[in-house]
Amino acid sequence: MKLRSFKILVVFSGLIAISSCKKMMDINKNPDAIPDSNSPIAQLLTSAQVNLAFEGGSDLYRYTTLIMQQMSGNASQPNQTYEYYRYNVTGSDENNVWGSIFASTLNDLQLIINQGTASPYYTGIAKILKAYEYSLVVDTWGDVPYSEAQLLSANTQPKYDDDATIYPKLIGLLSDAVNDLNASSSALTPGSNSIMYTGTFATVKTNWIKLANTLRLRLLLHTRKVDPTWLTNFNALVTAAGPFFTANADGFSSPFFNLANQRNPISQFEVSRANYLYADQQMVGMMNAKADPRRPFYFTDFPFGSGSYLGVAAATPPVNANSNYSRIHTFLRGAVTAGAVPPFTYSGAAPQRMLPFAEYCFIRAEAALYGASAAGNPTAYASTADGWFKAGIAASMDETGVAAATRDAYITTNGTLAGTVDQQLKQIIEEKYIALFGVSVEPWTDYRRTGYPALTLPANAFPGVSAVPRSLFYPQSEIDLNPNCPAQKPANLQSKVFWDN
Repeated sequence: MKLRSFKILVVFSGLIAISSCKKMMDINKNPDAIPDSNSPIAQLLTSAQVNLAFEGGSDLYRYTTLIMQQMSGNASQPNQTYEYYRYNVTGSDENNVWGSIFASTLNDLQLIINQGTASPYYTGIAKILKAYEYSLVVDTWGDVPYSEAQLLSANTQPKYDDDATIYPKLIGLLSDAVNDLNASSSALTPGSNSIMYTGTFATVKTNWIKLANTLRLRLLLHTRKVDPTWLTNFNALVTAAGPFFTANADGFSSPFFNLANQRNPISQFEVSRANYLYADQQMVGMMNAKADPRRPFYFTDFPFGSGSYLGVAAATPPVNANSNYSRIHTFLRGAVTAGAVPPFTYSGAAPQRMLPFAEYCFIRAEAALYGASAAGNPTAYASTADGWFKAGIAASMDETGVAAATRDAYITTNGTLAGTVDQQLKQIIEEKYIALFGVSVEPWTDYRRTGYPALTLPANAFPGVSAVPRSLFYPQSEIDLNPNCPAQKPANLQSKVFWDN
């Protein structure tokens, strides 16, 4: 699929700053102010989707993938990723990503919802994307502005809502979105201006509905430990609603291209910030222990040509070793376009994955462990927790490009749940952790919910932070400009999101 509008190219070019640490907005301007209440909703949808796609691989992704030791900054001192890896993520670091989320993405989506009452196909998509974006915001910061946010000049200093009250509203918003998408007609219909789930709307409408329903399951599962109604609601959705994801093609992602200013933000960062990110021993070690066939797609081998993969160990003192470790490879950066040996040149045409089909399978596997219906497994595997577990591994292997025979051999060796419920949960979350490489926030959410995978604190963890962070500081711009912002969180970063019990 090619971008078919110069407008889209302009938006892509204008938003590249999101994927870097450069300042993209004046933090002295209210991040909840919507500057243009008359923007065409077609243009707003393009803008919001492009913002969301770039956010998926920029600051929030880097914070969380470093916290979760899928990637390491420990060999890059004294660069920014070195600090993030040891949990030194300050409120000032977060100003840009917060501004992008609230001043751009969420405001554009709210304008579509406000202005598109006669165009439910637009409002349906906007509500799904709003729920997705807000779920990341809650999962990262906890209490955040919601009920008074995006109110134009009516309220430029919104209050912060209790995070536990926001989740039900997001689930309701997703239900409303499905109703909008099922409307019999719409004054305006998305076309080539939509960069996600591209194609004629009559064809891709089902994809958007699948995303809405699958995202509802993700949010319900997050609340498993704190909401006694989660199982009833989960089963009601599984048995009475749908459709849900059934294949990798259904996964929520955004395409990127081998064109200037249109390359994947993860790959762009690797180009603009060489020697900032390395493979981490936590993830590489887990994959090495199983001879995981996704390794040559995820990482470069080290030494080159050896077929071995080396990550930086969190428990060792930080070093400045440049490229003496495995690095991000084609799965997140696109095909190699030049170079017979590292450092390669990549196309940057890898999609930015945000909620893949493999995650849906692991959601169903975990839920089934705790009593949820396992009906509806779309693969050849049985409709049980074990069957969904196998389906998740297979989906990840297929998406990565692993050969079918190799995939099946791995599942034969590693794809059977066994032991106590908690031991089976550990298996599910550890495989999900590998499969969600490149997905922002969710592996961190899984860790906080379940304690898996077990992490070793960096040897140089920031003073005062003696455990894996449970949420991030509020952005300094909010502390400075919004008197309704709560007091800054304790320096130990142990303030919990409501579902973290």
